[in-house]
Amino acid sequence: MSPAVQTSAVQDLKPPVTSVGPLGWLRANLFNGPFNSLLTLFILFCLYKTVPPLIQWAFIDSLWFSDAGACREAGGACWSIVSKNLRFILFGFYPYHLQWRPALSVLILIGLFFYSRNTGRWNRKLLVVWAAGLLVMGLLMHGGVPGLPEVETDQWGGISLTLLLALFGLTAAYPLGVLLALGRRSELPAIKTVCVIYIELIRGVPLISMLFMASVMFPLFLPEGITINKILRAQAAIILFTAAYIAEVVRGGLQAMPRGQYEAAESLGLDYPKTMRLIILPQALKIVIPPTVSILISAFKDTSLVVIIGLFDLLKTTQVTLSNPAWIRFSAEAYIFIAVLYFLGCFSMSNFSRHLEKELKT
Repeated sequence: MSPAVQTSAVQDLKPPVTSVGPLGWLRANLFNGPFNSLLTLFILFCLYKTVPPLIQWAFIDSLWFSDAGACREAGGACWSIVSKNLRFILFGFYPYHLQWRPALSVLILIGLFFYSRNTGRWNRKLLVVWAAGLLVMGLLMHGGVPGLPEVETDQWGGISLTLLLALFGLTAAYPLGVLLALGRRSELPAIKTVCVIYIELIRGVPLISMLFMASVMFPLFLPEGITINKILRAQAAIILFTAAYIAEVVRGGLQAMPRGQYEAAESLGLDYPKTMRLIILPQALKIVIPPTVSILISAFKDTSLVVIIGLFDLLKTTQVTLSNPAWIRFSAEAYIFIAVLYFLGCFSMSNFSRHLEKELKT
């Protein structure tokens, strides 16, 4: 047999069907041994017993736009608790006929995030766009200008308050955390001591305690007749708490930078501010993107703790809805809806962090 014929015969050979394609994947990942095979069959049995009844309850036998009486007679999920109370859950006690204002504010905020997703737009123009957007949001929420009647902050609630606390909390906590990290690594004893005491003290106290201090104890130290809005006090507590955790993450990124980077900056004649701004921080902050986003996601979820000091955020408006005897039996559906909203927010942040890592990868 000639060499050409031998080569053709070898090329015509194909791998066994059980080792390639879907069958090959199943055999390699799910049935690659007796224990894994039994475990796979057990999981499939559990899914068979739970998934069909769950689909039956959530979608087939469910009610979406009925009243509470019809829900009590049905055997499926009562998503009507969401549809019938959607405006209160999302906007709280904000005047009913003015709820288009917080709705438009939320849409503007989402639009700003989508606009900022492209790192090519990260310049001074972006700061102007964000400043203009936040100004419009503030005017819409508070009013007090011709054509927009004033709405006190005590009436703010729902998703607009949750996003407000999260947005300003995360935006203000990040630069503060960077400054604290730089201060903790400072060679000046006074600055380093202050930063260490602050970081260790805040990290040793739960956020609930700080919220109680901001809501109950802090007003006692103010002069008579002077009050600070409860939302601002809660916002300050969230900022101070989150900044301490971000500081430690950023400090880890700074410690990961090799000494050669500092020496290169010194050889170029750069002073400390320029060294940090142009060389060290851009690299260090890129290194710590995953843990930083993890802290920001935790801070976003922790905004729900403001419910304990009487702020009507998304969780509080849901609890008020469930206090109605007509809907008290359908808490599972209400909390599932809230969980989906929080998941969308956290997943968007996590997805953006992965996108940012890919774009900044060099």
